[in-house]
Amino acid sequence: MALMTGEQYIESIRKMNMEIYMFGEKIDHPADHPVLRPSLNSVRMTYDLAQDPQYEDLMTAQSPYTGKKVNRFTHIHQSTEDLKNKVKMQRLCGQKTAACFQRCVGMDAFNAEFSTTYEIDKKYGTNYHENFKKFMMYCQDHDLTVDGAMTDPKGDRSKAPHAQEDPDLYLRVVEQRPDGIVVRGAKAHQTGMCNSHEVIVMPTISMGPDDKDYAVSFAVPVDTKGIFMIIGRQSCDTRKLEDTTMDVGNPEFGGVEALVIFDDVFVPNDRIFMNGETEFAGMLVERFAGYHRQSYGGCKVGVGDVLIGAAAVAADYNGAAKASHVKDKLIEMMHLNETLYCCGIACSAEGHQTESGNYIIDLLLANVCKQNITRFPYEIVRLAEDIAGGLMVTAPSEKDFRDEKLGKYIDKYLKGNAEVTTENRLKIMRLIENLALGTAAVGYRTESMHGAGSPQAQRIMIARQGNLGYKKRLAKEIAHIEE
Repeated sequence: MALMTGEQYIESIRKMNMEIYMFGEKIDHPADHPVLRPSLNSVRMTYDLAQDPQYEDLMTAQSPYTGKKVNRFTHIHQSTEDLKNKVKMQRLCGQKTAACFQRCVGMDAFNAEFSTTYEIDKKYGTNYHENFKKFMMYCQDHDLTVDGAMTDPKGDRSKAPHAQEDPDLYLRVVEQRPDGIVVRGAKAHQTGMCNSHEVIVMPTISMGPDDKDYAVSFAVPVDTKGIFMIIGRQSCDTRKLEDTTMDVGNPEFGGVEALVIFDDVFVPNDRIFMNGETEFAGMLVERFAGYHRQSYGGCKVGVGDVLIGAAAVAADYNGAAKASHVKDKLIEMMHLNETLYCCGIACSAEGHQTESGNYIIDLLLANVCKQNITRFPYEIVRLAEDIAGGLMVTAPSEKDFRDEKLGKYIDKYLKGNAEVTTENRLKIMRLIENLALGTAAVGYRTESMHGAGSPQAQRIMIARQGNLGYKKRLAKEIAHIEE
């Protein structure tokens, strides 16, 4: 099958029988629901860009497994050049959507599973690697969007999975059958699962021997019996239900999160990638987290490009573009954003080949990348809000602006630069609000903090990978210290 067009992708999701709930109701036509459709459009962009000849080198790659051209979001990295192109592709997608385009988690799960299943098979003689390769090639051949599900609810964080009062607070195997397994549990914060064809489930933490039932990884279609999604609330989400576009800020694109329930879901044997090999749970988590922390050096930078541009437009419209302090703030925003990009490229350039043959990033630099992501976007947002001014959050609604009586007063008193319409000024304010505070904050500001692990998770990895003992030896050698 050839690469899907954006419209073919939309139709493929429309044909699925997903069980989705939002605002206390079952959503019968999720692909056409006004709250959900912008997030679907964001994924669609990854298909549209792959059809554009000018982006072909970034958006597609040659699969060494099928011999065909595939969307890079389904590709297994074959070189450090692939790793760098991944980051460049993610920046492009962020620039085109100003939102989360949702396919990064599946791509990162692909590459973490590829090497981890290889090493499990090497130790135990299992067939997980062949299972995964078969699944991966199926996704490549059909150009599928795959969600990656790692985060369990976790319950009491001081207790291991098997020690929880409720054993389902980490997803687990509840039945071993000759033809497969049955799993029960939930995965939280699932970005874009309602826009995916398949889901790869992974453990969320390192595990000990007593957690054998929880050391499980597999893939199933997202409309498999027993799987249902509860869509999370976002600030300003119901604005999408109103008959307006200005107040949404980014009317075409967006992202959504879901709490996904696995209510005794059957997984056939050929879709299982880990089943009880507890000592490899940590390896899978660490590798996936590394890839995903690299991802933030691309996607958040692309969205940051849009936010910086919006702040600069707001300065123009406010008549403040020539103020030296505004110029300096824009320079600082660009400096921070490009620093994040440097981290994404650096951990890619310093990547290396795994035993399985695919390439992995430098884990230390990937964690440094994500640690910076937990900080710099907050400062970029602060500076954007500073430049935009209070009107960003106090402007009247579009309905008031269109009102026969009120509109003329809003148009008169909220005008800035005389050469710019009040309507355009309000539109750019709403875009900044969307990126800083609204529904896109999940895909930019707040997700920068918690996506791919909280700040402390990166600091633990930095401590582990930083080789402090080596640095101490260097200092002692320079100081001629003998012990």
